[in-house]
Amino acid sequence: MIAGHPLVRLGIRETLEGPFVVHEAPTREDALDLVRDIGDFDVAIVDMRWRGNGDGGSISGQEAIRVLHRNTPGLGIVAHGEVPERHLANAAIQAGASAYVARTAGPAELKRAVEAAVEQESFVDPAVPPKGSRGKLTRRQRQILQLLADGESTTVAARELDLGEETVKTHT
Repeated sequence: MIAGHPLVRLGIRETLEGPFVVHEAPTREDALDLVRDIGDFDVAIVDMRWRGNGDGGSISGQEAIRVLHRNTPGLGIVAHGEVPERHLANAAIQAGASAYVARTAGPAELKRAVEAAVEQESFVDPAVPPKGSRGKLTRRQRQILQLLADGESTTVAARELDLGEETVKTHT
């Protein structure tokens, strides 16, 4: 599991230990090294939240999923997203994740997502609105869209809102 916050790692470990052996990595780079060096994993849980260290040293969750999917073809990947939104689930699945579960999900949904990933089946958090439904824009999405409507670039919007460009593109 890849999660920068110790309490998140603890919660995921407590939820999954027993039927699964859980290895942890605090950063995506550490996780990629772990998978490359040890290599015998069934599932990776990737925290999708952006946690750049200010100097661009951290890869995005989507990029970590792409690398894991490309370098470890049989690996099931669960994207652990911020909220149950269709565009976040779609972005994770398109990057190569088998499953998407939001931080708001309970232990049962996390277990179902991991079990689906082990079986190479897809799973999307039931709280994610169905395809074709129109969800409401978040406050952040409205801020980004307003900046873009005012003629600003994604780079400027990212800088003004203290976000990564990838985050601005995902919200867009």
